[in-house]
Amino acid sequence: MPSALPSRTSFDVIIAGCGPTGAMLAAELRLHNVRVLVLEKETEPTSFIRIVGLHIRSLELMAMRGLLERILPHGRQRPAGAYFAAIPKPAPTGLDSRYAYLLGIPQPVIERLLEEHAVELGAQVRRGRAVTAFAQDDEGVTVELSDGEHLRTRYLVGCDGARSTVRKLLGVAFPGEPARTETLMGAMEVGVPPEEIAAAVTAVGDTHQRFWLRPSGAGVYSVLVPAAGVSDRSAPPTIEDFRQQLRAIAGTDFGVHSPRWLSRFGDATRLAERYRAGRVLLAGDAAHIHPPIGGQGLNLGIQDAVNLGWKLAAQVRGWAPETLLDTYQAERHPVAAAVLDNTRAQTELLSTEPGAQAVRRLLTELMDFDEVNRHLLEKITAIGIRYDFGAGPDLLGRRLPDLDVKQGHLYGLLHRGRGLLLDRTERLTVGGWSDRVDHLADPTAALDVPAVLLRPDGHVAWIGDDQPDLNGHLSRWFGRPAH
Repeated sequence: MPSALPSRTSFDVIIAGCGPTGAMLAAELRLHNVRVLVLEKETEPTSFIRIVGLHIRSLELMAMRGLLERILPHGRQRPAGAYFAAIPKPAPTGLDSRYAYLLGIPQPVIERLLEEHAVELGAQVRRGRAVTAFAQDDEGVTVELSDGEHLRTRYLVGCDGARSTVRKLLGVAFPGEPARTETLMGAMEVGVPPEEIAAAVTAVGDTHQRFWLRPSGAGVYSVLVPAAGVSDRSAPPTIEDFRQQLRAIAGTDFGVHSPRWLSRFGDATRLAERYRAGRVLLAGDAAHIHPPIGGQGLNLGIQDAVNLGWKLAAQVRGWAPETLLDTYQAERHPVAAAVLDNTRAQTELLSTEPGAQAVRRLLTELMDFDEVNRHLLEKITAIGIRYDFGAGPDLLGRRLPDLDVKQGHLYGLLHRGRGLLLDRTERLTVGGWSDRVDHLADPTAALDVPAVLLRPDGHVAWIGDDQPDLNGHLSRWFGRPAH
C-alpha cells in the first residue's frame, strides 16, 4: 500500500492503460475539462500489425465525436455481414445507420489516433509507468507507480487489460471459464498462388471453422489455425508452429514465410463481478474477456468508455445526480454479459463435433429469414442495445441514428459530449441545464415523435412534448439546474 498521502489532489482522474478504451475515456473526460492522466506500462506503442474491426455502433460513436473522418482514410470498409460464427450471410437490407459497414484498421493505427485525440484535448500520457498499489479514502485515491512515485487523484479507472493490476488490487472477482481451446493467428506471406489457397480453404472450411487464410493486402495473408499440439502457451508462437498446423489440417503449409506478427489466443470467458468499488472503476478488457470471434472486444471497450466518460465527468464537475455513476455498471455489465454469451454460442458453432455442426447447419438456414439475420447482426454490432430507462416507447433507451436535421446530420451536434434536446415542437426549453444540454428546435427533423432528449452517448433518455415532464428527466440525467 502507498506509504504517504499527498496533501492535495493532483488529478481528477488517473487512467491505467492507454489502449483504445483508456485513450477514448481520456478524450471523453477532457471534453468536460477534467484533469486526466493516462499511465501506460509499455514504453512504446503496440508494434505488431494486427487488423481489428470497428463495428457499426463504434463508427457511430466516432462520428458523434468528429473522429470518423480522421479514422476512415486509415482503414478499409467491408460489407456488414458474416459476423455471427463466420456464417456466410450478407447483411440484412435497410440497416438503420449511415455507417452500416465494418472498418478494418490496424490496431496500432487506431490506438495512435485515439491517443493523439486525447492528447490534443489536453490529456497527459506517461509511458513506462505502471500502477503497483493504491489506497482510496473519502476524498480520493493515492496511487503508487512502479518507479516509487505517488500520485493523488479523485478517481482511478483500470483500463489495463485482461490481466488488470487495478482489478486484482481492488479485489474484484473475475468469474467465468478458463480457456478450453487455443488458436494461432498471424499475418504472413505465402508461397503458392491465390487460386490454390482459395480451393484449399473452401475444401477444409466445411469441417474446420477455426481455419482460414484471407488476403489482407500487399501480398500478406491473415492466417487462423487451431493451436492444439504446438508449443507451450507460455512461449510465443513461431512460424514453424503455423506450418505444422497448416500441414496437419490442410495437407500443406502453403509456403508461409516472412511473418508480420504471430499470436495465440484462447476462449477464456470472464466478467468482473462489479465495475466500481468506491472511487475505483474498471472498463474494457479489465472488466470482461471473451474469445475474439465476432470482433467485439475492442468495440465493447470503446463503448464502455463513452458510457462512462460523461458520467464520471459529471461526478467530478459536481453536477451529477446521486445515482448517475452507478448507472455505468447497471447499463454496461448486462451488455458485456450478453457479449460473453454470444461468443460462447459462436465458439460452440465452430466445433467440428457432429452435434455442433448440425446446429450450425440449422442456424445457417434460419439466418435466411431477415428477422433472424438482422437480430444477430444488431447483437454483434451493438446497435440493438436498449438500456432500461423504465416504461415507455421502444425508442426509449435506444441509440438514435444519425438523422437529417436542418444543420446537417444529428451526430455533428454531439461533438462536445453534451446532452441534446431535439425539439420538433419549437415550444420546449432546456432552461437552467443549458450549460450541459444543447437545444435544437427543428420541425423538419426526420423524427416521428415530438421531441427527444439525448444523453451524450446518443441514447434516448426522454420522449414527449410536456415541459414539466422534460424538466424531471433533465434532473434525472443532468442534475440540478444552474439557475
